Amino acid sequence: MAPPPRISRVFGAVNIGSFRISAMIAGLSETGEMVVLGSGHRAAQGIRRGYVTDMAAATYAVRDAIERAEKLAGTSVSKVWIGCSGAGLTSRISQVEIDIGGRRIEDHDVEHLLVAARESLQPDGRMVLHAQPAHYTLDGAHGVANPKGLHAERLGVDIHVMLAEGAPIRNITEAVQNAHLDVEAVVASPIAAGYACLSPEERELGVALIEIGGEVTNVSVYASGMLVGLVAIPLGSGDVTDAIASEFGIRRFQAERLKCVSGSAIASPTDHREWVPVNGPGEEGAGPVARHADDKNRIPRAELVSVITAQLGRLMEDVGKALKFMGFSGQQGRQVVLTGGGCELAGIADYIQSALGRPVRIGRPPQLKGLPEAHAVPGFSTLAGLVLYAAADPVDIRTIGPTYQPAVRYAGLGLVQRVFSALREYF
Repeated sequence: MAPPPRISRVFGAVNIGSFRISAMIAGLSETGEMVVLGSGHRAAQGIRRGYVTDMAAATYAVRDAIERAEKLAGTSVSKVWIGCSGAGLTSRISQVEIDIGGRRIEDHDVEHLLVAARESLQPDGRMVLHAQPAHYTLDGAHGVANPKGLHAERLGVDIHVMLAEGAPIRNITEAVQNAHLDVEAVVASPIAAGYACLSPEERELGVALIEIGGEVTNVSVYASGMLVGLVAIPLGSGDVTDAIASEFGIRRFQAERLKCVSGSAIASPTDHREWVPVNGPGEEGAGPVARHADDKNRIPRAELVSVITAQLGRLMEDVGKALKFMGFSGQQGRQVVLTGGGCELAGIADYIQSALGRPVRIGRPPQLKGLPEAHAVPGFSTLAGLVLYAAADPVDIRTIGPTYQPAVRYAGLGLVQRVFSALREYF
Protein backbone atom coordinates (compact mmCIF):
# COMPACT_ATOMS: atom_id res chain seq x y z
CA MET A 1 0.00 0.00 0.00
CA ALA A 2 1.42 3.34 -1.06
CA PRO A 3 2.09 5.82 1.76
CA PRO A 4 -0.12 8.93 1.84
CA PRO A 5 1.33 11.96 0.04
CA ARG A 6 3.33 14.37 2.14
CA ILE A 7 1.62 17.72 2.60
CA SER A 8 3.82 20.75 1.92
CA ARG A 9 1.27 23.53 2.54
CA VAL A 10 -2.06 23.70 4.39
CA PHE A 11 -4.92 26.07 3.55
CA GLY A 12 -7.98 26.95 5.61
CA ALA A 13 -11.16 28.35 4.08
CA VAL A 14 -14.48 29.58 5.46
CA ASN A 15 -17.41 30.36 3.19
CA ILE A 16 -19.92 32.66 4.88
CA GLY A 17 -23.32 32.20 3.30
CA SER A 18 -26.79 33.20 4.37
CA PHE A 19 -27.99 29.58 4.60
CA ARG A 20 -24.88 27.78 5.86
CA ILE A 21 -21.36 28.52 7.01
CA SER A 22 -18.88 25.94 5.76
CA ALA A 23 -15.20 25.37 6.40
CA MET A 24 -12.48 23.33 4.72
CA ILE A 25 -8.89 22.44 5.52
CA ALA A 26 -6.90 21.26 2.52
CA GLY A 27 -3.27 20.51 1.87
CA LEU A 28 -1.08 20.77 -1.20
CA SER A 29 1.03 17.64 -1.58
CA GLU A 30 4.63 17.60 -2.76
CA THR A 31 3.35 16.36 -6.13
CA GLY A 32 1.05 19.38 -6.49
CA GLU A 33 -2.17 17.50 -5.72
CA MET A 34 -4.82 19.22 -3.60
CA VAL A 35 -5.99 16.95 -0.78
CA VAL A 36 -9.00 17.74 1.41
CA LEU A 37 -8.02 16.98 5.01
CA GLY A 38 -11.33 17.90 6.60
CA SER A 39 -14.50 19.88 5.96
CA GLY A 40 -17.57 20.79 7.94
CA HIS A 41 -20.61 23.02 7.90
CA ARG A 42 -23.45 24.23 10.06
CA ALA A 43 -26.53 26.43 9.71
CA ALA A 44 -25.71 30.12 9.36
CA GLN A 45 -26.45 32.46 12.22
CA GLY A 46 -26.21 36.23 12.36
CA ILE A 47 -26.04 36.54 8.55
CA ARG A 48 -28.70 38.10 6.32
CA ARG A 49 -28.24 38.31 2.53
CA GLY A 50 -24.46 38.19 2.96
CA TYR A 51 -24.34 40.88 5.66
CA VAL A 52 -23.50 40.31 9.33
CA THR A 53 -26.53 41.21 11.43
CA ASP A 54 -25.46 39.63 14.75
CA MET A 55 -21.72 39.63 15.45
CA ALA A 56 -21.80 37.18 18.37
CA ALA A 57 -23.99 34.67 16.53
CA ALA A 58 -21.90 34.89 13.34
CA THR A 59 -18.67 34.42 15.31
CA TYR A 60 -20.07 31.34 17.06
CA ALA A 61 -21.16 29.80 13.75
CA VAL A 62 -17.73 30.40 12.16
CA ARG A 63 -15.94 28.90 15.15
CA ASP A 64 -18.25 25.87 15.15
CA ALA A 65 -17.77 25.24 11.40
CA ILE A 66 -13.97 25.49 11.55
CA GLU A 67 -13.80 23.24 14.62
CA ARG A 68 -15.79 20.55 12.77
CA ALA A 69 -13.32 20.72 9.89
CA GLU A 70 -10.34 20.68 12.26
CA LYS A 71 -11.67 17.63 14.07
CA LEU A 72 -11.91 15.65 10.83
CA ALA A 73 -8.56 16.94 9.57
CA GLY A 74 -6.75 16.12 12.79
CA THR A 75 -5.02 19.47 12.64
CA SER A 76 -5.82 23.12 13.31
CA VAL A 77 -5.40 26.26 11.27
CA SER A 78 -4.75 29.81 12.39
CA LYS A 79 -5.32 31.59 9.07
CA VAL A 80 -8.23 31.28 6.66
CA TRP A 81 -9.45 32.61 3.32
CA ILE A 82 -13.00 33.96 3.52
CA GLY A 83 -15.66 33.66 0.83
CA CYS A 84 -18.14 36.53 0.60
CA SER A 85 -21.29 36.68 -1.54
CA GLY A 86 -22.91 39.91 -0.31
CA ALA A 87 -21.46 43.28 0.70
CA GLY A 88 -22.52 45.00 -2.53
CA LEU A 89 -20.01 43.28 -4.82
CA THR A 90 -19.28 45.01 -8.12
CA SER A 91 -16.73 44.33 -10.84
CA ARG A 92 -14.96 46.42 -13.47
CA ILE A 93 -12.02 46.27 -15.88
CA SER A 94 -9.24 48.87 -15.72
CA GLN A 95 -6.88 49.30 -18.70
CA VAL A 96 -3.39 50.83 -18.37
CA GLU A 97 -0.62 51.34 -20.93
CA ILE A 98 3.02 52.48 -20.81
CA ASP A 99 5.46 53.38 -23.58
CA ILE A 100 8.18 50.82 -24.36
CA GLY A 101 9.66 52.38 -27.50
CA GLY A 102 10.03 49.21 -29.55
CA ARG A 103 12.65 47.58 -27.32
CA ARG A 104 12.61 44.17 -25.66
CA ILE A 105 10.30 43.93 -22.64
CA GLU A 106 12.07 43.06 -19.38
CA ASP A 107 10.85 42.20 -15.89
CA HIS A 108 11.17 45.79 -14.68
CA ASP A 109 8.92 46.95 -17.53
CA VAL A 110 6.15 44.60 -16.38
CA GLU A 111 6.65 45.75 -12.80
CA HIS A 112 6.51 49.40 -13.91
CA LEU A 113 3.23 48.69 -15.71
CA LEU A 114 1.67 47.01 -12.68
CA VAL A 115 2.79 49.82 -10.37
CA ALA A 116 1.20 52.31 -12.79
CA ALA A 117 -1.97 50.23 -12.76
CA ARG A 118 -1.97 50.21 -8.96
CA GLU A 119 -1.65 53.99 -8.87
CA SER A 120 -4.61 54.31 -11.26
CA LEU A 121 -7.05 52.45 -8.98
CA GLN A 122 -10.01 54.63 -8.07
CA PRO A 123 -12.26 52.71 -5.66
CA ASP A 124 -14.55 55.75 -5.14
CA GLY A 125 -14.90 55.16 -1.42
CA ARG A 126 -15.34 51.40 -1.76
CA MET A 127 -13.03 48.58 -0.70
CA VAL A 128 -10.88 46.81 -3.29
CA LEU A 129 -11.10 43.03 -2.78
CA HIS A 130 -9.13 42.04 -5.88
CA ALA A 131 -7.02 43.90 -8.42
CA GLN A 132 -5.55 41.25 -10.67
CA PRO A 133 -3.87 41.45 -14.08
CA ALA A 134 -5.95 39.36 -16.47
CA HIS A 135 -3.87 39.60 -19.64
CA TYR A 136 -1.45 41.95 -21.35
CA THR A 137 -1.63 43.83 -24.64
CA LEU A 138 1.17 44.61 -27.09
CA ASP A 139 0.43 47.62 -29.27
CA GLY A 140 -3.28 47.00 -28.70
CA ALA A 141 -3.16 43.26 -29.48
CA HIS A 142 -4.90 41.33 -26.69
CA GLY A 143 -4.39 37.86 -25.26
CA VAL A 144 -0.73 38.02 -24.22
CA ALA A 145 -0.14 35.89 -21.13
CA ASN A 146 3.51 36.81 -20.55
CA PRO A 147 5.02 39.75 -22.46
CA LYS A 148 8.59 39.27 -21.18
CA GLY A 149 11.09 38.90 -24.03
CA LEU A 150 8.78 40.37 -26.68
CA HIS A 151 9.16 43.72 -28.45
CA ALA A 152 6.49 46.43 -28.54
CA GLU A 153 5.97 50.15 -28.82
CA ARG A 154 3.39 50.13 -26.03
CA LEU A 155 2.73 47.59 -23.29
CA GLY A 156 -0.71 47.44 -21.67
CA VAL A 157 -2.60 45.35 -19.15
CA ASP A 158 -6.25 44.70 -18.35
CA ILE A 159 -6.80 44.70 -14.59
CA HIS A 160 -9.86 43.02 -13.10
CA VAL A 161 -10.98 45.00 -10.06
CA MET A 162 -13.52 43.63 -7.58
CA LEU A 163 -15.07 46.21 -5.25
CA ALA A 164 -17.24 45.87 -2.16
CA GLU A 165 -18.74 48.04 0.52
CA GLY A 166 -16.17 48.57 3.25
CA ALA A 167 -18.27 48.28 6.41
CA PRO A 168 -19.85 44.86 5.60
CA ILE A 169 -16.43 43.43 4.72
CA ARG A 170 -14.99 44.71 7.98
CA ASN A 171 -17.90 43.10 9.85
CA ILE A 172 -17.28 39.74 8.16
CA THR A 173 -13.56 40.00 8.87
CA GLU A 174 -14.17 40.86 12.51
CA ALA A 175 -16.57 37.93 12.94
CA VAL A 176 -13.83 35.58 11.75
CA GLN A 177 -11.13 37.27 13.82
CA ASN A 178 -13.33 37.00 16.91
CA ALA A 179 -13.32 33.25 16.28
CA HIS A 180 -9.54 33.36 16.90
CA LEU A 181 -8.60 33.15 13.24
CA ASP A 182 -6.42 35.44 11.14
CA VAL A 183 -7.78 36.46 7.75
CA GLU A 184 -5.54 35.84 4.76
CA ALA A 185 -7.96 37.59 2.39
CA VAL A 186 -11.62 38.06 1.59
CA VAL A 187 -12.44 36.46 -1.76
CA ALA A 188 -15.54 37.35 -3.75
CA SER A 189 -17.75 34.30 -4.12
CA PRO A 190 -18.03 34.48 -7.95
CA ILE A 191 -14.24 34.34 -8.28
CA ALA A 192 -13.92 31.33 -5.97
CA ALA A 193 -16.84 29.55 -7.66
CA GLY A 194 -15.22 30.23 -11.03
CA TYR A 195 -12.03 28.48 -9.91
CA ALA A 196 -14.09 25.43 -8.92
CA CYS A 197 -16.64 25.19 -11.75
CA LEU A 198 -15.20 26.72 -14.92
CA SER A 199 -12.52 25.40 -17.22
CA PRO A 200 -9.91 27.77 -18.69
CA GLU A 201 -11.45 27.23 -22.13
CA GLU A 202 -14.90 28.25 -20.89
CA ARG A 203 -13.50 31.40 -19.32
CA GLU A 204 -11.74 32.20 -22.58
CA LEU A 205 -14.70 31.58 -24.92
CA GLY A 206 -17.26 33.32 -22.72
CA VAL A 207 -19.57 31.89 -20.08
CA ALA A 208 -22.11 33.11 -17.55
CA LEU A 209 -21.86 31.73 -14.02
CA ILE A 210 -25.09 31.87 -12.00
CA GLU A 211 -24.55 31.11 -8.33
CA ILE A 212 -27.86 30.67 -6.51
CA GLY A 213 -27.29 31.00 -2.79
CA GLY A 214 -29.71 31.07 0.10
CA GLU A 215 -30.54 34.77 -0.13
CA VAL A 216 -28.25 36.15 -2.86
CA THR A 217 -27.81 35.15 -6.51
CA ASN A 218 -24.58 36.29 -8.12
CA VAL A 219 -24.61 36.53 -11.91
CA SER A 220 -21.11 36.86 -13.34
CA VAL A 221 -19.80 36.85 -16.90
CA TYR A 222 -16.38 35.59 -17.96
CA ALA A 223 -14.76 36.42 -21.30
CA SER A 224 -11.20 36.41 -22.64
CA GLY A 225 -10.13 34.48 -19.57
CA MET A 226 -11.33 36.93 -16.92
CA LEU A 227 -14.42 38.01 -15.04
CA VAL A 228 -15.76 41.03 -16.91
CA GLY A 229 -19.07 41.70 -15.18
CA LEU A 230 -21.00 40.95 -12.01
CA VAL A 231 -24.51 41.66 -10.78
CA ALA A 232 -25.71 40.59 -7.32
CA ILE A 233 -29.45 39.91 -7.03
CA PRO A 234 -30.94 39.92 -3.50
CA LEU A 235 -32.99 36.76 -4.14
CA GLY A 236 -32.14 33.12 -3.59
CA SER A 237 -33.40 29.66 -2.75
CA GLY A 238 -34.48 30.87 0.68
CA ASP A 239 -37.05 33.09 -0.99
CA VAL A 240 -38.52 30.00 -2.65
CA THR A 241 -38.80 28.38 0.78
CA ASP A 242 -40.47 31.50 2.19
CA ALA A 243 -42.95 31.56 -0.69
CA ILE A 244 -43.92 27.93 0.01
CA ALA A 245 -44.30 28.62 3.74
CA SER A 246 -46.45 31.68 3.05
CA GLU A 247 -48.64 30.02 0.42
CA PHE A 248 -49.49 26.98 2.55
CA GLY A 249 -49.29 28.58 5.99
CA ILE A 250 -46.65 26.20 7.32
CA ARG A 251 -43.34 26.46 9.17
CA ARG A 252 -40.10 27.27 7.35
CA PHE A 253 -38.47 23.93 8.12
CA GLN A 254 -41.53 22.17 6.67
CA ALA A 255 -41.38 24.32 3.55
CA GLU A 256 -37.65 23.63 3.13
CA ARG A 257 -38.23 19.89 3.33
CA LEU A 258 -41.12 20.05 0.87
CA LYS A 259 -38.93 21.98 -1.57
CA CYS A 260 -35.98 19.59 -1.29
CA VAL A 261 -37.83 16.27 -1.10
CA SER A 262 -40.94 16.77 -3.23
CA GLY A 263 -40.34 20.02 -5.08
CA SER A 264 -39.35 20.47 -8.71
CA ALA A 265 -38.80 23.28 -11.16
CA ILE A 266 -40.48 21.28 -13.95
CA ALA A 267 -44.19 20.42 -13.89
CA SER A 268 -45.32 16.89 -14.70
CA PRO A 269 -48.70 15.76 -16.10
CA THR A 270 -49.17 13.54 -13.05
CA ASP A 271 -48.54 16.29 -10.47
CA HIS A 272 -52.23 17.00 -9.94
CA ARG A 273 -52.80 13.37 -8.88
CA GLU A 274 -49.93 13.33 -6.36
CA TRP A 275 -50.32 14.43 -2.74
CA VAL A 276 -47.15 15.04 -0.73
CA PRO A 277 -47.03 15.02 3.09
CA VAL A 278 -46.21 18.29 4.84
CA ASN A 279 -44.84 16.55 7.95
CA GLY A 280 -41.86 14.24 7.94
CA PRO A 281 -41.77 10.74 9.47
CA GLY A 282 -42.56 10.90 13.17
CA GLU A 283 -43.73 14.52 12.97
CA GLU A 284 -47.45 13.88 12.62
CA GLY A 285 -49.31 16.67 14.40
CA ALA A 286 -46.16 18.75 14.87
CA GLY A 287 -47.08 22.04 13.28
CA PRO A 288 -50.07 23.64 11.57
CA VAL A 289 -52.26 21.96 9.00
CA ALA A 290 -51.40 23.37 5.60
CA ARG A 291 -53.88 25.29 3.50
CA HIS A 292 -55.37 23.21 0.68
CA ALA A 293 -54.28 20.03 2.55
CA ASP A 294 -56.34 16.85 2.87
CA ASP A 295 -57.22 15.15 6.15
CA LYS A 296 -53.70 13.62 6.30
CA ASN A 297 -52.04 17.07 5.97
CA ARG A 298 -50.92 16.43 2.40
CA ILE A 299 -50.89 19.04 -0.35
CA PRO A 300 -51.20 18.64 -4.13
CA ARG A 301 -47.77 18.41 -5.72
CA ALA A 302 -49.03 20.51 -8.62
CA GLU A 303 -49.63 23.47 -6.26
CA LEU A 304 -46.16 23.07 -4.73
CA VAL A 305 -44.52 23.07 -8.15
CA SER A 306 -46.61 26.10 -9.15
CA VAL A 307 -45.33 28.12 -6.18
CA ILE A 308 -41.73 27.12 -6.90
CA THR A 309 -41.87 28.00 -10.61
CA ALA A 310 -43.57 31.33 -9.90
CA GLN A 311 -40.74 32.34 -7.57
CA LEU A 312 -38.10 31.06 -10.00
CA GLY A 313 -39.77 33.07 -12.74
CA ARG A 314 -39.20 36.28 -10.77
CA LEU A 315 -35.57 35.34 -10.20
CA MET A 316 -34.98 34.47 -13.87
CA GLU A 317 -36.49 37.76 -14.93
CA ASP A 318 -33.83 39.57 -12.88
CA VAL A 319 -31.11 37.20 -14.13
CA GLY A 320 -32.09 37.87 -17.74
CA LYS A 321 -31.91 41.64 -17.16
CA ALA A 322 -28.48 41.23 -15.53
CA LEU A 323 -27.12 39.21 -18.46
CA LYS A 324 -28.45 41.76 -20.94
CA PHE A 325 -26.92 44.60 -18.92
CA MET A 326 -23.51 42.86 -19.05
CA GLY A 327 -23.78 42.25 -22.81
CA PHE A 328 -24.04 38.48 -22.57
CA SER A 329 -25.79 37.82 -25.86
CA GLY A 330 -25.24 36.54 -29.39
CA GLN A 331 -22.66 33.90 -30.21
CA GLN A 332 -20.43 35.02 -27.33
CA GLY A 333 -23.25 34.49 -24.85
CA ARG A 334 -24.16 30.86 -25.19
CA GLN A 335 -22.97 28.74 -22.28
CA VAL A 336 -24.45 29.13 -18.78
CA VAL A 337 -23.08 27.31 -15.73
CA LEU A 338 -25.32 27.00 -12.70
CA THR A 339 -23.95 26.45 -9.21
CA GLY A 340 -24.70 27.16 -5.55
CA GLY A 341 -26.98 25.36 -3.13
CA GLY A 342 -30.10 26.66 -4.88
CA CYS A 343 -29.35 24.69 -8.05
CA GLU A 344 -29.74 21.38 -6.21
CA LEU A 345 -33.52 21.66 -6.77
CA ALA A 346 -34.81 18.95 -9.10
CA GLY A 347 -35.25 20.08 -12.71
CA ILE A 348 -33.80 23.55 -12.20
CA ALA A 349 -31.23 23.26 -15.01
CA ASP A 350 -33.96 22.41 -17.54
CA TYR A 351 -36.13 25.24 -16.24
CA ILE A 352 -33.36 27.85 -16.52
CA GLN A 353 -32.31 26.56 -19.94
CA SER A 354 -35.86 27.11 -21.15
CA ALA A 355 -36.17 30.48 -19.41
CA LEU A 356 -32.88 31.90 -20.76
CA GLY A 357 -32.83 30.10 -24.11
CA ARG A 358 -29.23 28.99 -23.60
CA PRO A 359 -27.58 25.65 -22.81
CA VAL A 360 -27.15 25.19 -19.07
CA ARG A 361 -25.01 22.78 -17.10
CA ILE A 362 -24.62 22.26 -13.36
CA GLY A 363 -21.23 23.30 -11.96
CA ARG A 364 -19.87 21.16 -9.12
CA PRO A 365 -16.59 21.16 -7.18
CA PRO A 366 -13.74 19.34 -8.90
CA GLN A 367 -12.95 15.81 -7.79
CA LEU A 368 -10.49 16.67 -5.03
CA LYS A 369 -8.90 13.81 -3.16
CA GLY A 370 -10.53 13.37 0.24
CA LEU A 371 -13.59 15.50 -0.56
CA PRO A 372 -16.63 13.90 1.15
CA GLU A 373 -19.48 12.91 -1.14
CA ALA A 374 -21.83 15.15 0.83
CA HIS A 375 -19.64 18.14 -0.03
CA ALA A 376 -19.11 17.25 -3.69
CA VAL A 377 -22.32 19.09 -4.59
CA PRO A 378 -22.95 22.55 -6.09
CA GLY A 379 -23.65 24.09 -2.69
CA PHE A 380 -19.98 23.66 -1.76
CA SER A 381 -18.44 24.89 -5.04
CA THR A 382 -17.37 28.22 -3.54
CA LEU A 383 -15.77 26.50 -0.53
CA ALA A 384 -13.69 24.22 -2.77
CA GLY A 385 -12.84 27.18 -4.98
CA LEU A 386 -11.44 29.08 -2.00
CA VAL A 387 -8.68 26.53 -1.36
CA LEU A 388 -7.94 26.31 -5.10
CA TYR A 389 -7.70 30.11 -5.24
CA ALA A 390 -5.40 30.13 -2.21
CA ALA A 391 -3.12 27.51 -3.78
CA ALA A 392 -3.01 29.38 -7.10
CA ASP A 393 -1.98 32.57 -5.25
CA PRO A 394 -2.84 34.92 -8.14
CA VAL A 395 -0.95 38.18 -8.50
CA ASP A 396 -2.61 41.21 -6.95
CA ILE A 397 -1.21 44.54 -8.10
CA ARG A 398 -1.67 45.99 -4.60
CA THR A 399 1.12 43.70 -3.37
CA ILE A 400 3.56 44.87 -6.05
CA GLY A 401 6.15 46.85 -4.12
CA PRO A 402 7.22 50.28 -5.38
CA THR A 403 10.62 48.84 -6.33
CA TYR A 404 10.55 50.11 -9.89
CA GLN A 405 13.45 52.46 -10.44
CA PRO A 406 13.65 54.43 -13.69
CA ALA A 407 16.86 53.78 -15.60
CA VAL A 408 19.09 56.90 -15.80
CA ARG A 409 22.19 57.17 -17.96
CA TYR A 410 25.04 59.27 -16.53
CA ALA A 411 27.68 60.89 -18.70
CA GLY A 412 30.40 63.53 -18.39
CA LEU A 413 30.31 65.60 -15.20
CA GLY A 414 27.19 63.75 -14.05
CA LEU A 415 29.07 60.45 -14.17
CA VAL A 416 31.97 61.90 -12.11
CA GLN A 417 29.54 63.26 -9.50
CA ARG A 418 27.81 59.87 -9.34
CA VAL A 419 31.17 58.11 -8.67
CA PHE A 420 32.12 60.58 -5.90
CA SER A 421 28.66 60.17 -4.32
CA ALA A 422 29.10 56.41 -4.26
CA LEU A 423 32.58 56.70 -2.68
CA ARG A 424 31.26 58.97 0.08
CA GLU A 425 28.34 56.61 0.73
CA TYR A 426 30.32 53.40 1.05
CA PHE A 427 33.61 54.67 2.44
